[in-house]
Amino acid sequence: MGTTDGTDPPDSTDRRTAVADTDQTGERPSRRPDPGGGLLMGRPFGVPVYVSPSWFLVAALITWVFGDQLDRILPDLGPVRYLVSLFFAVAFYASVLVHELAHTIAALRFKLPVRRIQLQFFGGVSEIEKESETPGREFVLAFVGPLLSLLLAGAFYLGLEAVDPATVPGVLLAGLMISNLLVAAFNLLPGLPLDGGRMLRAVIWGITGKPMTGTIAAAWVGRGLALAVLLGLPLLTHTGILGNRTEEIDGMNTVMDALLAAILAAIIWTGAGNSLRMARLREHLPELQARALTRRAIPVENTTPLSEALRRANEAGARALVVVDGHGDPTAIVRETAIASVPAHRRPWVAVSTLAQDINDGMKVSADLTGEELLEHLRATPASEYLVIEPGGEIYGVLSTLDVEKAFVKAMARPQP
Repeated sequence: MGTTDGTDPPDSTDRRTAVADTDQTGERPSRRPDPGGGLLMGRPFGVPVYVSPSWFLVAALITWVFGDQLDRILPDLGPVRYLVSLFFAVAFYASVLVHELAHTIAALRFKLPVRRIQLQFFGGVSEIEKESETPGREFVLAFVGPLLSLLLAGAFYLGLEAVDPATVPGVLLAGLMISNLLVAAFNLLPGLPLDGGRMLRAVIWGITGKPMTGTIAAAWVGRGLALAVLLGLPLLTHTGILGNRTEEIDGMNTVMDALLAAILAAIIWTGAGNSLRMARLREHLPELQARALTRRAIPVENTTPLSEALRRANEAGARALVVVDGHGDPTAIVRETAIASVPAHRRPWVAVSTLAQDINDGMKVSADLTGEELLEHLRATPASEYLVIEPGGEIYGVLSTLDVEKAFVKAMARPQP
């Protein structure tokens, strides 16, 4: 029920935490490898949809709780009530998927790549790999999810008007109407990582002209919301506003209310912290420069013994080897891991060509690439080393993925507000 965006190192998997909607970047292959994240359910609009294993736990819980409610409302159903409850759980998460698809369609409309949609413990998340370019787009991107939930609630209300409320269709429609209203209301709360937090961020960004200012404000509001949920949800339940009257509440209900509040608060707090961390990282992304991270390289012919190539590199102060043809054009990069695997006494007898990886267009990186553009290029064509070239085509050096990852981790370690 929301979106998340951020930037990951070239070979990383997405580690961002999403909340019940929480609100989470040469030659390219036709399709990236699936990011994973559970059971693949389909690819609407070309975006993979995954169901997390935690969803099945929540679906079972919903089936059990809603089944008990049905037993009081429609006692004649008997055991069939649990099948009806299971249908409700699936229909509810179908509504969550519609919510997420709204975010996804808006992102694709704005030409923002969407990594995946994941349905999970407390809802779902659309993982958008790049930040919106303007605060207006950010606002729209966040608002469309709750808007779709409100429209679904309205549609279920109209359906409820056409049936008897004391029937299975009536109970299901009423439950779906209420659940979508709750989803919309929860996600409109003005704190990150919720949709309302992204809307607040967009408003502050538009007023100040500084996206980081908006992120800081919305994230701290999100942390305040986390504390409010932790303390306020059990209190509201005990006073009868969100549940039974005080005298009807037993010890088990009290424990369950406190546990639910703690889980929700932890998810919101963590999501707000992640939003701050990713925003701070994005500020430092320009420091990731291909030119600055590139290792100096020397050209060698493919028949050159490894020991001789290393001797030349040491004399020149270089840390990488590029295999060239008779015309001096680069054809391959000698892999650092392969060099390390050859014992010193064997190196005079091993030609560099046996340790080299052929260069394709995706392994050629412009020396001028920086930040997200650099990471996007490396993610599109995974490799251990890349040939860095000047705009005119001259060899500048070799870029190691390991060096990029170290610089990325260093940027992530910067203090956050």
